[in-house]
Amino acid sequence: MGIFSRFTDIVNANLNALLDKAEDPEKMVRLIIQEMEDTLVEVRSLSAKALAERKDLERRIAKLAEKANDWQAKAELALTKDREDLAKGALIEKSRAEEAMAGLQAELTHVEESIAKLSEEVTQLNEKLTDARSRQKAIVLRKQSAQTRLDVRKRFDGGKVEDTMAKFEQYERRIDDIEAQVESYDIGKGKSLDAEFAALAADEKVNQELDALKAKMAKKK
Repeated sequence: MGIFSRFTDIVNANLNALLDKAEDPEKMVRLIIQEMEDTLVEVRSLSAKALAERKDLERRIAKLAEKANDWQAKAELALTKDREDLAKGALIEKSRAEEAMAGLQAELTHVEESIAKLSEEVTQLNEKLTDARSRQKAIVLRKQSAQTRLDVRKRFDGGKVEDTMAKFEQYERRIDDIEAQVESYDIGKGKSLDAEFAALAADEKVNQELDALKAKMAKKK
């Protein structure tokens, strides 16, 4: 496929339609970008050649113009010397130079049109390339996001969450058992000295209140 045909296909391509039909949009957009980059390199290479050709044509045209002016001057000089034959020969050479210059000028016009066309195509291709790269970033981000969500769903799908909660409850029961074992060591142990004195004090207070109540009841009788 020629470069201009391929360029036309790329510029006119509908990226959305291509990506919608693709089984792997990420791979498709990567291939499209590669094709665009390769085409852009070729177009720029053609542009460089066209620019070099324009400079060469301009240089050759300038030399022919100088040559035509030189023959014009020679023809005028010959006439001042009454050498009409030499003047005629000089004008013939001038005409030849001008004809050659006209031919090169036509080539230059064609080259300049090609340069303008190539410049326009580079601009269009760069715009398409920028769009494709933007789509590529969006597709990669969407794929990463979807893959992350899928991984999360797989990880917590089915009975995995229930299994995890059951393990928590199992750990809590183990801790309950350990705490119960600790408390069991305190069962049956004698009271401490401070506890016994506290109990005596409590009993004394209760006895005092009991005696006071008895005395109050006796007075009423």
